[in-house]
This record gives sequence, C-alpha cells and structure tokens, in this order.
Amino acid sequence: MAIRTGKQYLDAISKPKDIRIDGEKITNVVTDPRFAGGAKTMAMIFDLQNREDLIDKMTYVENGERYGLSHKMIKTKEELAQRKEMFKIWSDASCGTFGRSPDYMNVYLMAMNAAADQFGDFADNVRNYYKFVRDNDLSMTHTLVNPQVDRSKPVEQQDKDLAAKIVETNDKGIVIQGARMVSTLSAYADEILVVPSGIIQNNQEAAPYAFAFGIQTDAPGIIHISRPSVVHQNEGHPMDYPLSGRFDETDAMIIFDNVLVPWERVFTHGDVTMCNEFYKRTNIGAHILDQSTVRSLAKAEFYRDLAFTIADSTKTDGFINVQNMLAELMTTVELVRCVITAAHAEAKLVNGIMSPNAAPYAALRLRYPDMYQRMCEIIRILGAGGLVAVPSYAEFDSDTKDFVEKYFQSANGDSRSRTKLFRLAYDASISSFAGRQQLYERYYSGDPVRAAANMYNNADKGSGKSRIWSFLDDYEKSLK
Repeated sequence: MAIRTGKQYLDAISKPKDIRIDGEKITNVVTDPRFAGGAKTMAMIFDLQNREDLIDKMTYVENGERYGLSHKMIKTKEELAQRKEMFKIWSDASCGTFGRSPDYMNVYLMAMNAAADQFGDFADNVRNYYKFVRDNDLSMTHTLVNPQVDRSKPVEQQDKDLAAKIVETNDKGIVIQGARMVSTLSAYADEILVVPSGIIQNNQEAAPYAFAFGIQTDAPGIIHISRPSVVHQNEGHPMDYPLSGRFDETDAMIIFDNVLVPWERVFTHGDVTMCNEFYKRTNIGAHILDQSTVRSLAKAEFYRDLAFTIADSTKTDGFINVQNMLAELMTTVELVRCVITAAHAEAKLVNGIMSPNAAPYAALRLRYPDMYQRMCEIIRILGAGGLVAVPSYAEFDSDTKDFVEKYFQSANGDSRSRTKLFRLAYDASISSFAGRQQLYERYYSGDPVRAAANMYNNADKGSGKSRIWSFLDDYEKSLK
C-alpha cells in the first residue's frame, strides 16, 4: 500500500481494540457517536492527499512508489518549503484545531530514522519501523509522560509504582506493565510510539523505566482509557457544534497490562543515557515544532477571520476599540508567519536531513499559549451576549421557525447565517472543546515552565554579560 484513502483508513481502524470511555468498552470508533466525528475527519485528511489537485503537494514519489510527504527525508530548503505547504493544507482543513494530524508523528519518526545510528544495536529496528509506517501510510499516536502520582520523587522511588516499566525480558522481547499519559489521537491510530519520559536517574533501579518501542494500538494487553468526549450527545443539529462535532482528537491514558513487545519493535531498553539524550540526539523537536507552528499559523488565521466576520455581521468593525482587537489578531498571524520564515531561513543539515532552526520555534512555543488565550478572549468580547443568546440551528425546523427567522438576524445577514456564525464562535471560544484546545496549546509539547528554564540554562549568556560590563567600563574610562 502506498498512500491510503479515507475509506481504507476507516476500514483499518474499525477493527476492535480495547477502548474505554464513560465506563463502557467501545467496539468500533467509526460508528460510536463520541468518536465518529474524529474518525471522519481523519478519513477526510487521508482523502486530501489523494485529491488530483493536491496529490503532488501532499505526496512524493520514490522508487516508483508514492508516499505521504511528511515521511520524506528532506535534504534541501526547497523540500522544507514544500513540506510546510503540505502541513498547511492539512492544518487548514481543521482550522488548526486538529493538532495531531498524522504529519506530526510522521516527522517525529522521520527524525528518528535520520538518527538511527544513535540507537546502536537497535538501529535497524528504527529504520525498518520507519519504512513499515511509511509504506503502509499508518496513523500514529505516542505516549511519553508518566502518570501524575508523585512529582516530588523520581519515578523509581515513588511509593505507588504505576508508571510503565520493563518487568521481564525474554527471547521474544520485553514485557511492559504500567501506565503512560497522554496519548492524543490514540482512538484513531494504528500504532503507538512509546518514547522516553523526562529525565531518568542514572542508576540500576531506574533502568526498567528506560525504553522506547512501537506497538499496535490493538496489541494484547493494551487498554485505552479515554477522557469523556467533548462531542455533545444532545445537540439539536450538527451545525450547533461545527468544531467539536468533528475535531475532537480524544486523549487517553494507555495501560500496558503485561504487553509483550517483540524485539524487532524495540528501539532501546535499559539505556538511561540514550533515553535522557533522546531528543538531543534525534533533533526531533525541530521537526515537530515545524509542523505545530504551521498549524499554529492556520489556527491564528482562522481566529482572525472569524473575528473579522463577527465584527462585520454586527457592524462593530467601525469602532476603534474593535479595530484594535482585530489588528491584534492580524499581528499575531504575522508574528507566527515571521517565526516560520526565520526558522526556515536558518535551516541546516542535521543527521543528514534539512532541519529548521528550532530556536525561533522554541521562543514562540513559550508565548503562543497566551496568544491563543487572547484569541479566544477577543472572540468572546466581540460575540458578547450573542454567544449565549444564539439558538440551536434545529429551531429553523421547529414551530418557532418564523420567530427565529425574524428575531435572530444581524445587520449584514439573515438569521440562518447569523446563527451558524455565532454557533461557530461559541464552539471556538467558550465550549468544552475550546477549553481543551487552550490546555492543549499550553502542554502539548511538554511543561512550558521547564521549557523556559531549559532555554535559560542552556543559553550562552557569557558574551551578553561581557558586553554589558564592557559598555560600563568603556563609559567609565571616557569620564577620566
């Protein structure tokens, strides 16, 4: 198989796996109403790469086979720009709200493949797994965080031993027992990539927690315990929740109940040093931040355009305070776009592949969560009471239709247009979907507090401090 169609994807993920939600075991995510919208979105994403007008932008040909472009081992800045365009097409399809579209994990694994030699005896396992995922156009999730049990102690010293660890090795592979969080997209993925979790103490007791591997999402012993869905089960009409009804990726805790991982799927085990240096050696961060920053641009453009439309519908776009808020959203878009431009302009070969400069991305990563909170706030301010005084779209098929048609109009639109617009604004700013989006932006690539501390601690501060002292000393000398 080369590139999958939406139908092929749905056929693949409709097979049973152990997914739990709301106290129930789900047999088919394609048909369950809490998961069906996300499954259809994933199918739509796969179909985009098969569209005649997009196929050359979304895929590439190698040795006569066509593959998804996010798998490509890019060598030039031109190819980096092509990949950016592919990211943008998928991100625009969900208004930037479907953070874990397949390209996120595809570039993750691509970077691992580029650095395969770093995995020592398991290097060929990494290479073969990359080819397996690429050749079958699979969807991946990953899990890398230990459960929030006792953050005051290293994982191996915690009284409640709940984190996933190696409990046995044998001639068939390694056996994993315990839990990992947060696996976004797990309900819609074919494979789980289990990667190192934080910094592990370099001692014998911590070694069982040092591992990386790939495993099928339906492998025996894997249990997905999903959070409650943000998809509304009592909606009057699908237009009431145009975002949450389609773009909830789901998040889950993954339980490994004596899961056997075959040796050919193991990438490292018991090697604390490798696990602690995993991201540094592979340079994964530069590539996943490339994808997520392009997605952030798509999201910022969506909120800007939504704000434009709301202000136009109520004729508030002539007010200077509203214009200032609209200009703020425009500024956000330009700032994100400039960050991408800078990162690509300073790209260089790392591990044999063209990698954007991660420094601009890391800087935006620390600021974007607050920028996104502000986007939502501006939509709430512009929509004001209209966000909660908007009816269900189902009212247009009820016996109150005439009243709704008359009293819910806007200055520049009829009642149906205004209702659709404000239902979208509601879903984008104050729904449970919007709340989850805000949490996601803050934590999807780790703890921002630690990221900020690492940025400071790893920075070369010597030259900057020398400059300040030189400036003061030179001025003092000039006074004599």
